[in-house]
Amino acid sequence: MTRPVPILPLPIARWIKTDCGRSQYLELAARPGPLARLRLAWFVLIAGLRDWRLADRP
Repeated sequence: MTRPVPILPLPIARWIKTDCGRSQYLELAARPGPLARLRLAWFVLIAGLRDWRLADRP
């Protein structure tokens, strides 16, 4: 059973378009620390590159 993915702030939802990517973003964004911020930035970069061809989703 899948859980509903909360709506992300508009700038991030523009780059990360899949449900699994959005849920992973929320998990990574909740972690504290400088290494966690670096991991989050890396994730957004890679996810944005992978999802750039997908249509925008609400």
